[in-house]
Amino acid sequence: MSGSPPTAPGPEPGRRVLVIDDNEDAAESLRVMLQLHGHAVEVALSGADGLETARRFLPEVVLCDLGLPQLDGLAVAEAMRADPELRGARLIAITGYGGPEDVERALRAGFDTHLTKPADPVRLLELVAA
Repeated sequence: MSGSPPTAPGPEPGRRVLVIDDNEDAAESLRVMLQLHGHAVEVALSGADGLETARRFLPEVVLCDLGLPQLDGLAVAEAMRADPELRGARLIAITGYGGPEDVERALRAGFDTHLTKPADPVRLLELVAA
């Protein structure tokens, strides 16, 4: 029987990831880390821009700060969960607000996971790839 030799499975394809953070340095650091791991990444520096970018980019995963000016991360999560095209994205809060009440509010707003800054990069990459 002829044919090509079996090949080992390749790496999992990257995810479409949207980073929403008003701290430009933090957002760019996440972008670089995620791109180095094969993900397609868009960055938005406000909640409103994040929603606009999400509607165009249709991310599979969203990393969103909670403490955004004007439209905060909780409002972003609620808007995404209400949008039929965006509601299936995995929403990960990545924020400096790490108290039990902050975690509860984030989960109630629609986030799947809450990480406190500085987030463990290994854990973050695992959540994005899951």
